[in-house]
Amino acid sequence: METFIEAKGFVENPGFSWQRQACLEKLDIRSIDAPIIDIVKGFSNLSYCFTWQSCCGHFIHTFQKDPHNIEPLPQSERIKKVKYRIAYIALCIENSDPGISLFKDLKRIPLIDEDYIQFGSAEWFWKRQVNSYAIQVEPIRHMKKDKIMIDYKEALHLQETKNRFFAELRHLIHKRL
Repeated sequence: METFIEAKGFVENPGFSWQRQACLEKLDIRSIDAPIIDIVKGFSNLSYCFTWQSCCGHFIHTFQKDPHNIEPLPQSERIKKVKYRIAYIALCIENSDPGISLFKDLKRIPLIDEDYIQFGSAEWFWKRQVNSYAIQVEPIRHMKKDKIMIDYKEALHLQETKNRFFAELRHLIHKRL
């Protein structure tokens, strides 16, 4: 995310409820990457947040040219470079006790792998909707990019981190439902 910055503090947003409702009415589950539909639905069931955008992260390489590929990386000694499209969830969180609790839990997720997971704000999301936050899986050195080229070995590490990241999001949602 080109405008990714440190997480901003909460501000008052008296229109949160109707903004959430409007966003949920426009949500087309068929447009969500299949591996994370359950996560987007889970966040949609929490009354104090809603998702703006999401991506499960895509790996494109010599043997997989589809930019929407959702298959895991194959074991291969012939793949040298991988194009990675960022995995992320962008959320708007209500300035409330449960919203602040969710914010704190999301802020801890980068502890899984601080070199590859970041939590913060994206300026362009914030301009559209205050109290918007993004959590992403991306090498920290590329944290402001949507697509990167990395070597295959790092891509395997990124894939494992991404899997742990989504598992933690599922756990976080489950304990709130």
